[in-house]
Amino acid sequence: MSLFSTLQLASNALQAQSIGLQVTGQNISNVNTPGYARAQINLTPAPTQRLGNLLLGLGVEVDSIKQSVDVHLNERLRTAMGDTAGGEIREKIYGQLEAAIGELEDTDISTSMNGFFAAISQILNQPESVSVRNLAVLQGNTLAGDINRLAARASELRNDANDQVIEMEPELNRLLSRIADLNVKISTTEGGSLSTSDAVGLRDARVAALESLSKLVDVTTQEQASGAINVFAGGDFLVFEGTFRSVEVNFSEGVGFNSATIFVKETDSRLRTESGKLAGLVEARDEILGGFLETLDEYAATMVFEFNKVFSSGQGLSGYSLITSEHGITDATAALDAAGLAFTPVNGAFDVQIHNKQTNLTTTTRIRVDLNGLDGDDTTYASLIAQLNAVDGLAASTDQNGRLVLTAESPNVEFAFNDDTSGVLAALGVNSFFTGTKATDIGVNSLLARDPTKFAASRTGIDGDSSNAVALAAFLDRPLDTGDGKSIGQVYGELVARVTQGSSVAKSVANGFRTFEGTLQGEQLAISGVNLDEEAINMMSFQRAYAAAARLIRVIDEMLELLTNL
Repeated sequence: MSLFSTLQLASNALQAQSIGLQVTGQNISNVNTPGYARAQINLTPAPTQRLGNLLLGLGVEVDSIKQSVDVHLNERLRTAMGDTAGGEIREKIYGQLEAAIGELEDTDISTSMNGFFAAISQILNQPESVSVRNLAVLQGNTLAGDINRLAARASELRNDANDQVIEMEPELNRLLSRIADLNVKISTTEGGSLSTSDAVGLRDARVAALESLSKLVDVTTQEQASGAINVFAGGDFLVFEGTFRSVEVNFSEGVGFNSATIFVKETDSRLRTESGKLAGLVEARDEILGGFLETLDEYAATMVFEFNKVFSSGQGLSGYSLITSEHGITDATAALDAAGLAFTPVNGAFDVQIHNKQTNLTTTTRIRVDLNGLDGDDTTYASLIAQLNAVDGLAASTDQNGRLVLTAESPNVEFAFNDDTSGVLAALGVNSFFTGTKATDIGVNSLLARDPTKFAASRTGIDGDSSNAVALAAFLDRPLDTGDGKSIGQVYGELVARVTQGSSVAKSVANGFRTFEGTLQGEQLAISGVNLDEEAINMMSFQRAYAAAARLIRVIDEMLELLTNL
């Protein structure tokens, strides 16, 4: 081995330590860069050479520059990020829904219900007062309006979640395209399977893109020998080497809105995801908010039908000369319980009271509603109208929309209703207080708003006692047939309780996801993070090795000069 070989050995050492210093500088420069994975230089002894019977080393060489990463840990962390993103969406939606319900405020539905039934109770003290009855009507309007507003707010939240699903399409396509593009660049830079070093900056950018993608949808990855990463979601590949499958939004008709779903464009199949922001938004839209709106509609429908069943059996300070039902029937030959009404009547009967204002006499006719299904002669719309037409002093017909129209046959006659055990008056919307069938359209009968004397407080006839008002005032705590024996107050209380419990669970789950993600991030930082103390030690180590190699070169230079001068 000549001095020139030794000089080359020292030069190799200088180069290796110089590269080590450069890698250390790269790490120090990116100590605060998000997503940066610490790089490390891998040194290996150079091959030996034979000199006679001796095997002499040729110094050091740089084997590779690799990132300090744990592939399996990164995969788990991306999964945890998706779980956290989905959990935080559910937590946020529940929080917004709780704020919309506003049970701790003075404008919540519980307060409105209490105010409404308290106003009805005032009628018991002053049954002859029109203003007191008008106050009850106004409080009913307030209650209906609060239900409308809550339904509108929940619908807005659902539409917002749907819009966020739509807005996710371009972001997903951008990330998928970015990953595919980085796959090509990494494979080209690293030289495929021939490379022993990592394309550090490019790999960091791909990790960042994968993490952003994982927050949107849950994906799995497979790294190839070429350095490319294939990305899968629900068993379908989204990125394969340098190609990717784009996604698109498809729409289907929902309840009051066009429901958006992300599809893989090439396969025309739904993008399957169990976690991530997309899964959280879909669950929030369809289950949390959709379920709440469905339950709120059930509550409103129960309020409308059950309250109207009690109300329609009473009489006001004045009777009717003309009344038109809210709901109509197109098939007059179908049984009333199978005619497509929003509310279903049952077997029973009701009274029609005809009051002669001149003689002050009242005649009562019992109208039978046969819906037992036993004799094949159930009451139809046509047969009901025939019975009503048979009442002396009353004319019954239908308008062009199939609604029932009842008219007093004489200006001296007014009519009222009593003791409806069939619920057919409430189902048709005759002598009713509330209108509508769900939370978005519940309201108060406009006839009552114009004439509060029609408020049905009596059960003993027109301008009678306040016995029906007693039943109406106690309605809040009355067990209901359509509420599985629960009162309307309990039905609403359970609705609020489900939201409150769901919110608590969502917060706990989201906190658990955040804690677990934080634990994994700590583990990742321990492996991939830059520690300035360690880098300072490495820097001094490389610096001193570089100085030693430089001194060796100086010694060899002096020896060569000595030989030259001999």
